[in-house]
Amino acid sequence: MKILVTGGAGFIGSNLVDALAVNNTHEIIVADDFSTGSRENVAQHAANPRVRVVALDIRDKYAVREIMRGVDVVYHLAVQCIRVSIRDPYLVHDVNATGTLHLLTAALDENVKRFVYCSSSEVYGTARRVPMDEEHPLVPTTPYGASKLAGETYARSFYLTYGLPVTIVRPFNTYGPREHFEGPYGEVIPKFVVRALNHAPLVIFGDGTQTRDFTDVSDTVRGLIAAGECDTLVGDVVNIARGQDVNLRDLAQIVLDTLPDSQSAIEYQAPRPGDVLRHFADISKAKRVLGFEPKIEIRQGVKRYVDWLMRSEFDPREMLSQEKLRNWE
Repeated sequence: MKILVTGGAGFIGSNLVDALAVNNTHEIIVADDFSTGSRENVAQHAANPRVRVVALDIRDKYAVREIMRGVDVVYHLAVQCIRVSIRDPYLVHDVNATGTLHLLTAALDENVKRFVYCSSSEVYGTARRVPMDEEHPLVPTTPYGASKLAGETYARSFYLTYGLPVTIVRPFNTYGPREHFEGPYGEVIPKFVVRALNHAPLVIFGDGTQTRDFTDVSDTVRGLIAAGECDTLVGDVVNIARGQDVNLRDLAQIVLDTLPDSQSAIEYQAPRPGDVLRHFADISKAKRVLGFEPKIEIRQGVKRYVDWLMRSEFDPREMLSQEKLRNWE
């Protein structure tokens, strides 16, 4: 098969490419604009003639049309993130919503056999009930969440109107190797770890009781691939998550337990705009339809991330200088 992975040099995308490349019969196109993704994330595939890395801005519908020629399967992960959406909602809409429309149109023209749209738990907003199944109300709290929901709606409409075989996956709070720690793209686990390595305070925005369903990237990737190969989920949506929630106070302590030499304290700052209060996924559908079972619990996952970081060439002091803490970031 010829597989296109948009955002394939990013955090989740590059881990997905690693998993797909294990099957050496696939031709994989890694498409990224490298605004947040990195060529280093896919450098391990440089010698593989079946993996091709190309620069692509999905806002360019003509470039999208060219890259889609002959593609059988699309995993669409290209995205602009939550904190960017607070300061620049137009950019995030253009990438996440309009860019998705460009890809769907090109996929339809090329008779793509499967289009997997990687959405986000942010489409739900704060939990109205828990655990959150796929029928939970969709009330996003940020422009990012709204743009991902717009992409979902476009994807489902292409299935209902044109019969394009679309599957929508909603991952929850993915973390792990290659996750961003810097600026508006940085997520809480990498930021906590970087600060703990530097004996700097672990900053929690709000009172720390807010929860997330933290999911190791290896589990997210297995769920994405399983969903993409499942005929039953065509035209449908599925949650992929650990299926447990952890509050940020406990998460900070897990990081400190993992790095016992750290002298960091936990510091609380004012809540950030748009942050959800609780995410806790119901993954019974994924278990039933896909046979999906998450393998990595949070303490094990944090240790895996720390071990990966310590093996990498990153300098924790330099990482701290790049990590920013303004409330909207």
